[in-house]
Amino acid sequence: MKIISLKIDDRVFVETEEILSHIQKPRNIYINEAIKNYNRLQKKALIEEKLKLESTLVRQESLNILKEFDSI
Repeated sequence: MKIISLKIDDRVFVETEEILSHIQKPRNIYINEAIKNYNRLQKKALIEEKLKLESTLVRQESLNILKEFDSI
């Protein structure tokens, strides 16, 4: 486990503290879960971006092959 220093916007901190007081969860666990969830979203976005790019490449190649078949 790594220890980090973190600067958090005052409003975000207050909001987090209010939530934590209701859910009775340690701040460290809450922040770790938040980072895990954010990382999951970012990984999904990266995969979607890669899929869009590869889909475009496949579409273009398919069109090229269709043109070749049409010329035969």
